[in-house]
Amino acid sequence: MRELQADILVVGGGVGGVAAALGALRAGRTVVMSEEFDWIGGQLTSQAVPPDEHSWVEQFGTTRSYRQLRNGIRQYYRHHYPLTDASRAWHDLNPGAGWVSRLCAEPRVGLAVLEAMLLPYRGGGKLTVLQPYRPVLASMDGDIVRSVTLRHRDSGVDLTVSADYIIDATELGDVLPLAGTEYVTGFESQDDTGEPSASSQVQPDNVQAVSICFAIDHVDGDHTIDKPENYEFWRAYQPDFWGAPLLGFKAPHPRTLEITERSFTPNPDDDPLLVDADQRKGGGDENLWTFRRIAARRNFLPGSYQSDICLVNWPMIDYLEGSIIDVSEEEKARHLKAAVELSYSVFYWLQTEAPRADGGTGFPGLRLRGDVTGTDHGLAMAPYIRESRRIKPVTRIVEQDLSFSVRGDKGAVHYRDSIGIGMYRIDLHPSTGGDNYIDVPSCPFEIPLGALLPQRMKNILPAGKNIGTTHITNGCYRLHPVEWNIGEVAGMLAAHCLNRNLTPHQVQGDDGHLADFQSLLSREGVEIRWPDIRAY
Repeated sequence: MRELQADILVVGGGVGGVAAALGALRAGRTVVMSEEFDWIGGQLTSQAVPPDEHSWVEQFGTTRSYRQLRNGIRQYYRHHYPLTDASRAWHDLNPGAGWVSRLCAEPRVGLAVLEAMLLPYRGGGKLTVLQPYRPVLASMDGDIVRSVTLRHRDSGVDLTVSADYIIDATELGDVLPLAGTEYVTGFESQDDTGEPSASSQVQPDNVQAVSICFAIDHVDGDHTIDKPENYEFWRAYQPDFWGAPLLGFKAPHPRTLEITERSFTPNPDDDPLLVDADQRKGGGDENLWTFRRIAARRNFLPGSYQSDICLVNWPMIDYLEGSIIDVSEEEKARHLKAAVELSYSVFYWLQTEAPRADGGTGFPGLRLRGDVTGTDHGLAMAPYIRESRRIKPVTRIVEQDLSFSVRGDKGAVHYRDSIGIGMYRIDLHPSTGGDNYIDVPSCPFEIPLGALLPQRMKNILPAGKNIGTTHITNGCYRLHPVEWNIGEVAGMLAAHCLNRNLTPHQVQGDDGHLADFQSLLSREGVEIRWPDIRAY
C-alpha cells in the first residue's frame, strides 16, 4: 500500500475542494487533494451545472479568488474562442446567455481555469492531486483523524494519506461516517429547529432529488437514440403533486406551486447581449432552451457553432425514487442507474414526443453533446448532488436566521464569527419523501465559522454542503459561490491553525484569535459582511 503525507488532506476536488486547496496552499502549506471523477470542479464541471449566483455578483458578494475564477473563464473565451466583436467587448460576457446565471459557460472552460489556478502549486511540489480516488477508511486516534485511505475507482488499489487536518469536500460528506463524526441527513423536525418550513417529524431519508444533467444541441438530421430501458415506466410516471406526467413541459412553479407550462424552442435566434440574468425578476425557466444555455451561437462568429448548446437541468430529470445517502453500495448504484434511465428517457421524449409550437411532435434534430460534458455515454460525468450529510456543528444555521418572512427589513442574523457571505433563495427541489418545492425568499446572509466546526472532532472540517445547515437552509448555502467561500475558508483555517499552533475551536471561541483570523480573511479578499452603503 502506498502512503503519502501532507499538512492538509482535501478529500474531494469539487468547487469547495479546489477552493480549500487554494486557501491552504496560499498560506504555504502542503496539500494532497483527491477527487472521485476525471474532472475536478464538481457542480461547475463534472456535474455540468452553470453557477447559480446572486444578483450583485458582478459588483460584490464573493471572495476575491472566486472572482478570479469568473474573470478567468471570461478571459479564456476572449483568448481562445471566435467571439464576435460585440461579445468580445462585453465586459460581463455571458458565453451561453443563459437566464439562470450571468456566467453560463461550457464545463470544459471552467475545468481549464481551475486547473490553471492549481498548476503553480503542482509544479512547485506543494500540491498532489489524486484522481480518480474515493475515501474508504479513516484511521482514528480519539477525536483526531490520523489518516484516510483512498481507493482508486478503476484499479481498486488503495493508498493512505496522513495529514494534520482533514477537509471533507466530498459531495455527500463521505468522510464523516468513516471518521465517526456526528452528522444528520434529510429533514429535521420543526420541534427541533423551530423552522417555519420544517417537517413535523424527523425524516432522515427524505432528501432533495439527485439529477443527471446533460448537454444538447439541435441540428439538421435525425439523431434519435434507441428507446431507453424502462422508458414506458418513466413516460407514465407522475408524482402526486406534479399535476401532470413528469415527462412533459408542465410542472409546479417552484415559488407558487401552481402548475405551469414551460416552452421549448431550440435556437430561438435571440440577441445574447439582451439577456438579463437577474434571479430577482423570476426563475427564468419559462423557456427551457435558454434557461441554462451554455453556448449562444450568436456570441460567436458565423459558422463557428451549428447550434446553441443547452444544459438540461430541468424539473423532469429530478430523481425522486430514493436517497443515495447511507444506503448500501448496491442500492446507491441502483438509484443512480435509474436516474440515468430517467435522463435518457427525458431526452428520448424530447426527440420523439415533445409537443412543438407548429403542432407536431418531437425534435429528432436534438443531439446529446457528451463531448461537452466529457463522456462517451452523453450525459454528465457525475450526478448533480443537492444535499449531503451535514455535521452536527457548534453553530447550526436555521431558517429563521435568514428567512425574509421572519427577518424582514432587519436582514439576516449577524454572526459574531462570520467568515463569509452569500445570497440565494431558500431553494429546495422536490424530495425523495414526496415533498414539493420549498422556494422562499431569504435575506443576504453570513456564514458563521461555528457552522464549519464539528462539536467533538478536532481536525476534520467540512468544505461544502456538509456544513452545519439544516435541510431547509441547505437550500441557499449549497450553491457555487457559497460552497467556494466555505471551502476556501476551511483551507485557510487549517493552515492558520498550523501556523499559529491553535485549534479551530480556539479560533472560534476566543475573541482575539477570531479577530486575527477575520483580519486574515479580509486581507485575502474574503468578504465577511455585506456592504453597508451610506453617505459620508
